[in-house]
Amino acid sequence: MKYCSFVHDGRTAFGLIESVAGADTITRTFRLENGYLPDEDAPTSKIQPLAFSEITPLAPVRPSKIICVGRNYLEHAKEFDNSVPTEVLIFSKPPSAVIGPRQAILRPNLSQRVDHEGELAVIIGQRCRHVADDQDVRPFIHGYTCLNDVTARDLQKKDGQWTRAKGFDTFCPIGPVVTDEIDPWAGVSVECRVNGEIRQQGNTMQFIFPLDQVIRYIAAAMTLLPGDVIATGTPAGVSPLNAGDLVEVTCGGIGTLSNPVANE
Repeated sequence: MKYCSFVHDGRTAFGLIESVAGADTITRTFRLENGYLPDEDAPTSKIQPLAFSEITPLAPVRPSKIICVGRNYLEHAKEFDNSVPTEVLIFSKPPSAVIGPRQAILRPNLSQRVDHEGELAVIIGQRCRHVADDQDVRPFIHGYTCLNDVTARDLQKKDGQWTRAKGFDTFCPIGPVVTDEIDPWAGVSVECRVNGEIRQQGNTMQFIFPLDQVIRYIAAAMTLLPGDVIATGTPAGVSPLNAGDLVEVTCGGIGTLSNPVANE
């Protein structure tokens, strides 16, 4: 299943994306379950087909929390001379940081350096707490999307902890679609471009901590709820963003999350 969120007939809708004549097309809309995720079992409403390329997608998820994995790629840990973590390193971003595709990332006046961090994001599909070592984590996963863990790098270094540097409004672009048709265990490419130039390239096969370990670690500390987002870490190659830039995060099998950059 692949879907997006968009404005239809003046209201926010979730649209089922299917291939029609080789192009991604929204063929049906459906309602939210519990206010967070599409209800896949509820009846859908057939609509006049809309080419995905012609709509303005919104952020396809409304998380109660966003939990991020730090330094989950070896080369990214090394590029800032950081130690390689021996266990999963997590931090959070507030839901107020979420924006959708094509919305502007705003560089705050408080920061002199704002970096991109392209990532694969996991969306939780059902309540998850205390996952046993021999328990399959896949049933807890609703789907996957692209995420940009935008970071005020100078504030991250200054503060010694990451909440402010990661939490500014607009610092969590998500989208453009959600899909359950990819397999991070088999390898999903993660790429970030700035103004068309490749800055980051990686693959989920390079994770230091695989998704099984990540989800178990987080769920041992807190309850994950439907719609919650886990950002799985960024490959090496992060670099500054400036007003006027266009930053694009592409994950294999999902698509491209594109956002312009502006000053606050």
